[in-house]
Amino acid sequence: MLWKKARRSDNVVDARGSGGGRMRIGGGKGLSLAAIAVVVVIGLISGQDPLQILGNVVNMSQQTTSVTAPTQGRAPAANDEESEFVRAVLGDTEDTWRAIFQQAGQQYQDPKLILFRGGVNSACGFASSATGPFYCPGDRQVYLDLDFFREMEQRFAAAGDFAQAYVIAHEVGHHVQTLLGISSRINAARQRGERMEGDNGLLVRQELQADCLAGVWAYHAQQRLNWLEPGDVEEALNAANAIGDDRLQQQSRGRVVPDSFTHGTSEQRVRWFKMGFEGGQVGKCDTFKVARL
Repeated sequence: MLWKKARRSDNVVDARGSGGGRMRIGGGKGLSLAAIAVVVVIGLISGQDPLQILGNVVNMSQQTTSVTAPTQGRAPAANDEESEFVRAVLGDTEDTWRAIFQQAGQQYQDPKLILFRGGVNSACGFASSATGPFYCPGDRQVYLDLDFFREMEQRFAAAGDFAQAYVIAHEVGHHVQTLLGISSRINAARQRGERMEGDNGLLVRQELQADCLAGVWAYHAQQRLNWLEPGDVEEALNAANAIGDDRLQQQSRGRVVPDSFTHGTSEQRVRWFKMGFEGGQVGKCDTFKVARL
């Protein structure tokens, strides 16, 4: 992938040195080691379980704190090739979606992408690196720990720069869903008690649409930049295949439980990415109207 052809985004924030790995409670400050030590001492003196006391403190803080503090960070260093790659991919998603929205008579609003290490606090709460890359509609930001790309290669055998670009484009796809009002409709359905998880649930439909939108971006990026090299598309398809619900459940549980699906099967994720990539038409990505996913 000749990613250096792409324009660099100015919307990447490097928060890797911001202490995001500390324990965070709600959106406020982290609980310090000194505070934890005090809780332990109180527990020993009073004869109560320190973990139970700590849990009560956490619950009280979560109940009283609902707004997160802005993510602290800076622009990535110019000589950091990993962040340069992220800036290039994000920059091209901006160019692609600005043009598509403009054609539809709408204005695209760029998301920010936060690079973090270990853990991060967002408007959606605290998340550790184990969560993987994610998009938070509450602050309209994408969050990415670059170590995930190494995990893709080592754990899922999904290596390659275009595989990594697919991951970023998928999260940006969730931002597109937010701008189009899809995310709010799903949240309203959740509040009404509609089915969310499962092989035909709304979460799966939402994730597969984001895969399709990633494919739409990939099509238009290739038309504009001609940056794909032999094997690049296969890298993205391999990544989509590696992180299907059925494959991940088989690896972790030894069996597949369709009722708990949240992202779709490997076959579905590959098929919907290809659906967007073959023609670049957003209209082909309406996973909420089709009977067969």
